Amino acid sequence: MEKEQIDNKRYLRFIYLISILIPVVVAILIFFPAKAGFAGDWVKVLPGVHAVINSLTVVVLLLALIAIKKGNVNLHRSLMTAGLLLGVLFLVSYVLYHSNVESVKFGDIDHDGVVSDLEKEEAGTVRTIYLSILASHIMLSIVVVPFVLFAFYYALSGNIERHKRIVKFTYPVWLYVSITGVVVYLMIKPYYF
Repeated sequence: MEKEQIDNKRYLRFIYLISILIPVVVAILIFFPAKAGFAGDWVKVLPGVHAVINSLTVVVLLLALIAIKKGNVNLHRSLMTAGLLLGVLFLVSYVLYHSNVESVKFGDIDHDGVVSDLEKEEAGTVRTIYLSILASHIMLSIVVVPFVLFAFYYALSGNIERHKRIVKFTYPVWLYVSITGVVVYLMIKPYYF
């Protein structure tokens, strides 16, 4: 087998592994919320950091789109690499936060970890809107990861036609996930300690 084919298979295995590993880790953090508690109280600032990272990702993605529309491939490549690095930073920070702090629940006014019927009533339909946005954000963030990685793989391996085909779906989903990450944070921010 040629070295290039072996390298390609390694990259593809890596993409598949990461695409499976990320949702598994996130599911463990959500459904089995045992907390490590090793990081200290400073991790409580991370949701705000996540919103900043998502905001920067939105800006980078929009600038990358403008760059490629203007034919500036080098700037586009640099901006998309920055977007990928922001995504990695977000993921590491997200895992750090959720492995150390209980998730904040929308509507939990008394911060007891339970949203009572009275609290649900007070939150009203805004809670339903929040949960809908959050659900779409989480589901699409899981779905988009392998597509983002394949888009990078195709671009870096010079398969630009496949890259163009995959980003027609991937780019708007990644942009939506980044925007809704900020929206979700701004909506739940009043319930943080």
